Amino acid sequence: MTTSQNPLGRNTEYPSSYDPALLFPIARAGNRQRFEVTSTELPFRGYDLWRAYEISWLDLRGKPVVAAAEILVPAESPCMVESKSFKLYLNSLNQRCFENRESVQQLIADDLARIIQARCLVQLYLPHEFSQLSCVQPEGLSLDELSLDINVYKPDAGLLRVVEGQMRSETLYSNLFRSNCPVTSQPDWGTAVIQYTGNAIDHGSLLRYLVSYRHHNGFHEDCVEQIYVDVMGVMKPERLSVAINFLRRGGLEINPVRSSHPVEMEFPAVRLVRQ
Repeated sequence: MTTSQNPLGRNTEYPSSYDPALLFPIARAGNRQRFEVTSTELPFRGYDLWRAYEISWLDLRGKPVVAAAEILVPAESPCMVESKSFKLYLNSLNQRCFENRESVQQLIADDLARIIQARCLVQLYLPHEFSQLSCVQPEGLSLDELSLDINVYKPDAGLLRVVEGQMRSETLYSNLFRSNCPVTSQPDWGTAVIQYTGNAIDHGSLLRYLVSYRHHNGFHEDCVEQIYVDVMGVMKPERLSVAINFLRRGGLEINPVRSSHPVEMEFPAVRLVRQ
């Protein structure tokens, strides 16, 4: 598929029947070239956690079933799926009959695997199980109360500073992260969480750097990968993990995680209070 076929930013009729052809892949390689990352030698591990809150199908008697979903897509997959196409695809299940949720899970997993060219994990939650998706406060130290002058709103790794002569192991987070959709320019809000061990990061410099994405146009996954590459390049920590829990739009949220060490792809995943 070509970029011109991307359904994002276009008026689109919602499907009335199941249609896996609605799913639109976006190759990761193109965006990774901007920060000199190749798919054959990824400097990180991780996954993209999707949550879908607007899923429905029919049982064999025609009665609607509703559910929420968590989908785990590995970072090493050659492609990611475009969000609006995924929403349209999920809506195409609304009038299809299924014997049980397991058959719905398998169908979604198989259809996504063909698009992203890798195996993914899908877990559906029925209403009586929604409590498993309970919200928690982010762990670590919040950067948001720092008193700072900030005037840079385009990503700039030069803002990052090391605290000379100090080593730390800490988790830092900020609710102030904002970027913008590269197609529609709609704002994407999120909570950024950085966990590292190594040369101490100056907290003020990290907050300035995270805020510098405020006018940046980038997909969720690309923002997290650029942050990882920039922090690793400047700070050179022994261990690093970068995650952003983005708020939902159109019943979908994306939570990319990139790490220098193996991370478990498991359900249920962390859901923050803002979500």
